[in-house]
Amino acid sequence: MTLAVLILAKNEEKNIGDCITSADFADEVIVIDDFSTDNTALIAEKLGAKVYKHALNGDWGAQQNYALEKATADWVFFLDADERITPGLAKEIKDAVTDGRHYAYQVPRLNHLMGQPIRHGGWYPDYVLRLFPRGHVRVEGVVHPRMVHDLSVRTLKNDIVHYTYPSWEHYFNKLNLYTTLAAEKNAQKGVKVSFIRDIILRPIFAFFKMYVLRSGWRDGKAGFVLAAFHYTYTMAKYTKLYWRQRGA
Repeated sequence: MTLAVLILAKNEEKNIGDCITSADFADEVIVIDDFSTDNTALIAEKLGAKVYKHALNGDWGAQQNYALEKATADWVFFLDADERITPGLAKEIKDAVTDGRHYAYQVPRLNHLMGQPIRHGGWYPDYVLRLFPRGHVRVEGVVHPRMVHDLSVRTLKNDIVHYTYPSWEHYFNKLNLYTTLAAEKNAQKGVKVSFIRDIILRPIFAFFKMYVLRSGWRDGKAGFVLAAFHYTYTMAKYTKLYWRQRGA
């Protein structure tokens, strides 16, 4: 049984080398490059990855399906450019592929904020479905893609490490993008916004849930900041939809 690791990338020259190196146990590493203007593609090719140029156009699901089309291995593992496969997880993946029985595997993801691991507030274990026998999965969704499959799910024990926000600029760029896409998705679904319920009350509960109910306070200052920004995220996506519905 063979394994392909599938990576989407755009201007990830600071990440792509370590990302591919963490996946060097795979039979093939495929990088779908969204026409990077830095050295992402060059670094990936030097490390032996197969690089294909393909425009993302804001559709993560379609980009991942394109990656699936390029894979030839028996199994596929989805990996983001800012993620790393730990040695323990690599062994678990190899064992699952060698075993050959058809399951979908989810893995725990450990997110880092400015280098600090975040273990509370609902951020950990942050299970993500990543390992599938090829031909048994497709991806749906533009903003937060969903893995569609016909398999029983099993859970691996070791983490993917996710360096999700290396800078505040990066965080706010993502916050702006994701809240816009979320507003567009809710608009397509016909969601109606109540100013009091969704813009005033819902963000307060979002903060309380992350910081108190899910023990975000245990991550110290970072936990408070993340809960406060979750308040901002929740307010922003409904605010954008609110004014969109009023033609502004």
